[in-house]
Amino acid sequence: MSTIAKLKPKHFLWDVEGKIAKIRLDRPERKNPLTFDSYAELRDTFRELVYAEDVDAVVFLPNGGNFCSGGDVHDIIGPLVKMDMKQLLAFTRMTGDFVKAMLNCGKPIISAVDGVAVGAGAIIAMASDIRIATPEAKTAFLFTRVGLAGCDMGACAILPRIIGQGRAAELLYTGRTMNATEGERWGFYNRLVDAAALEADALDMAARIVSGPTFAHGITKTQLNQEWSMGLDQAIEAEAQAQAICMQTGDFERAYNAFVAKEKPVFEGN
Repeated sequence: MSTIAKLKPKHFLWDVEGKIAKIRLDRPERKNPLTFDSYAELRDTFRELVYAEDVDAVVFLPNGGNFCSGGDVHDIIGPLVKMDMKQLLAFTRMTGDFVKAMLNCGKPIISAVDGVAVGAGAIIAMASDIRIATPEAKTAFLFTRVGLAGCDMGACAILPRIIGQGRAAELLYTGRTMNATEGERWGFYNRLVDAAALEADALDMAARIVSGPTFAHGITKTQLNQEWSMGLDQAIEAEAQAQAICMQTGDFERAYNAFVAKEKPVFEGN
C-alpha cells in the first residue's frame, strides 16, 4: 500500500481533507479544458489510488464556474489532425485508460458539476459514481459535432446504463446539450443544488461515504462495474463471494457489536 495525499500534480489542482481528495482542472479562463499532459497525469493518479491508504473518496469540483470544456482545441484537436493512425490510436487508448482507471481505482468518485461539462468533461462526470449539479450545468457529448463518433471513452457502454438507450442515442448522435433539469429527470444527475451549496453538498456526500465501511465500498464499486458483463447467475454468485469476504472484516464485527450496544458503529476500513 502507499500514500497519495501529498501528491503535487503539475496539470490540475489536488487537495486532500481527511480522506477525501478534491480535484479541480485549473484553466478557468478557458473553462478548464484537458490537454495531453492533464489526461495522462489524471490517468496515472487514478491508477495510484488503487493502492493509496490515505484517500477513500474523490470529488471532482468546478473551477471558475465551469467543470470542464473537454479536450483543448489548440493543444489537442489541432495536433490530432496532423497525426497518423498509430499516433491517433495511442491517444484514444490513453484517454480510454483514464476512464478505466476511474472505474478501477476502488474509491467512490463524485462529480460536482457547474457550468460547462462537455466532451471529455461530460465523460468524467459519466464515469463517476455519483453526480451532483447546479441548475446552470450544461452537459454535452459533442463528439459528433467535430466530425467524430459518439463512442468515445466508453460513452456507448456507460451512458445508456445511466439514462437509457434511447436518450443516450439522442445525445450521442446529435451532440446537443442536456440541461440540468433533463439530466436530473433522466437520472444522469442524482440531484440539483444551488451553486453556492454545490461544493459543500458534494463534500458532505463524500464524508458520509468515507465514514462508512470503506473496504466494503471498494467491493461495491468493483461489483457495480464487473456485473455489467455478467449473467444473472454469475452476478449472484459474484456477490455471494464478495459479501463473504466482507463478513470477514473487522467492520462487520464492529457493526454487530455497536448494534448490540445500541451505539453507532465506527468503521475503520478493515
